[in-house]
Amino acid sequence: MLLEAAESQLVLVDYQARLMPALFESEAVLANALRLAQLARLMRVPVWGTEQNPSKLGENAPALRALCDRTLAKMHFSAVEEGLGEWLRPPAKAPQGNARSLPKHLQKPAEPERAMIVIGGCEAHVCLLQTALDLLEDEFDVWVVTDACTSRTERNRDAAFDRLAGAGAELVTTEMVAFEWLRTAEHPDFKAAQALIK
Repeated sequence: MLLEAAESQLVLVDYQARLMPALFESEAVLANALRLAQLARLMRVPVWGTEQNPSKLGENAPALRALCDRTLAKMHFSAVEEGLGEWLRPPAKAPQGNARSLPKHLQKPAEPERAMIVIGGCEAHVCLLQTALDLLEDEFDVWVVTDACTSRTERNRDAAFDRLAGAGAELVTTEMVAFEWLRTAEHPDFKAAQALIK
């Protein structure tokens, strides 16, 4: 299965000022998170951020925070425990009229659910892992962007990837996400997206 931009949402977990310097390959990881957020904005994919205990760890990098539709401050390691799932699922709309009030072809279709969750973040073996596992439990399709994830050590990061893959998450890279969202060199955003990737 390939990613569909129209069915995707991007979740960026805890790229925080006081946390990033202690993490493995943090500069490259943050650069990829920024690329993902810019690509998502370009292709009209909602972008959500989370911040773990921001009073202690600071806010997300300002450039990244500015690209998020909303940012969730949290104390639980899993953002789902703090309400992220409600952000990702549109509220159910109350039925209007009865089934016979309009012919089916004139009824407004329900807003499609964006169930493909593309996620990257820090630390991969703690907040990213717990959030992704809870999203899988809530029946979202989870796509972990490996080159936009890190931990203090490579071993912890890689253990998180192994566990997530075993739980049913798809492991992808920033470029895989970009080109799956685009699908064709004829996409109207192809040149702009390509510029972000290079």
